[in-house]
Amino acid sequence: MSHTDDVDSSAAPLIEHLKELRNRILISIAVLGVGCLVGYLLWIPIFHVLSIPMCDAMADYGQKCQFVLIKLQEGFFVAVKIAVWAGFAMSFPVIAFQLWRFVAPGLYRNEKSAFLPFLVASPGMFIAGAAFAYYMILPGAFHFFLSYQGDFSAAMNPGAEPVAPSITSAAAGVLYQGSVESFLSLTMQFIMAFGLCFQLPVLLTLMGKAGMISSNGLRATRKYAVVAILSVAAVATPPDVMSQLIMFFAVYPLYELSIWLIAGFEKKREAQERADGTWVDPEE
Repeated sequence: MSHTDDVDSSAAPLIEHLKELRNRILISIAVLGVGCLVGYLLWIPIFHVLSIPMCDAMADYGQKCQFVLIKLQEGFFVAVKIAVWAGFAMSFPVIAFQLWRFVAPGLYRNEKSAFLPFLVASPGMFIAGAAFAYYMILPGAFHFFLSYQGDFSAAMNPGAEPVAPSITSAAAGVLYQGSVESFLSLTMQFIMAFGLCFQLPVLLTLMGKAGMISSNGLRATRKYAVVAILSVAAVATPPDVMSQLIMFFAVYPLYELSIWLIAGFEKKREAQERADGTWVDPEE
């Protein structure tokens, strides 16, 4: 067989893989488009759900829950943003399945059994992080931000109690009437940040099971992990120390959980290799 025949035979599988990749991408884009369309049809109830934490916080200060549209086109772009956000959330399982179908033929059976549980766990952990942000973080964060209304009111009325003015109050003060877009962006930022940070044990455990990292290595880099998590919290959350500390204390235990899970995989791998007679002590 000539060298040209070897090149042709090797190029054929590559073309087939590229065709399959194209088909998987097209399916993912189509599903994402349908998801965004459904999200646009449902943007009003989705916005209602996203506004509940802020409305509850405003009610605690005796304020009516209302926002303003600063720009003429703001309402439309808010609806589109919600549609894209919801569309991606609804289509993610299908997109992940398409990724799995593309990668699976090139994996061994034991690699498939290792990868598939993490593919299932990833959206579950994202939902857990998003729910943690929605139910545990957003109410306290919004209440904290709104408390500055009272501080401004007291500054403008010396001797007065630092209480947030109501909408009908005639006293000088500062009253929150934020734009819909800025409020929604802050809400989505919290939910997305916690959802992504809750992927940490999935990513680290998958890398540990693949042999790319070890539990001892993660233990040795704890101090660097603390700095990294604090840095991510500083970027992902609004610039208040309380939100950053809450994210840190929510995410760092997941780092420790990853160490525990990887150590369990290492013990199982060692026991299996000892039984097969292929165990090699890494310290020797």
